[in-house]
Amino acid sequence: MNLEEGKLKFIETWGGLAGSWGVTKTMAQIHALLLISTKPLCADQVIDELGISRGNANMNIRELIDWGLVSKVGRENDRKEYFEAEKDIWEVFRMIAVQRKKRELQPVVIALDELAKVQAGCNESEAFCKMVKDLKLISCRADAVLEQITKKESAWLLNGIVRLTK
Repeated sequence: MNLEEGKLKFIETWGGLAGSWGVTKTMAQIHALLLISTKPLCADQVIDELGISRGNANMNIRELIDWGLVSKVGRENDRKEYFEAEKDIWEVFRMIAVQRKKRELQPVVIALDELAKVQAGCNESEAFCKMVKDLKLISCRADAVLEQITKKESAWLLNGIVRLTK
């Protein structure tokens, strides 16, 4: 496999993982392209490389900026905006965890807080309340773990992963 084939395979694979971290395939492909690029790219270059529309490229680049995974880079004597991805993969992992927590876990915890107000009074409501309580316990533990991950340095995270695999 040559470098170009490898790059295409990486972009395709990263795009395929998009559903796993709650984004569109195009957003993940743009992120992959910027991850492997050795220099910042403008929207036109992203459009040409991936064969996507300008609106799709702009919308997904903005979303990647909102996630903290991509930043704008200026160039002297050039009015175009250029973009580059965060290259520290541990920071990428951390930022994805932050966004997943904010977009997925926190709304569940809020909903479970509301559902915990259901009053037990019969077998069915007691079973419901127990399920809500158990889900809230698991959700709060997951939230605490993600909170620790998102606040720690990459060295701490790597050491923790190494300890888990032993």
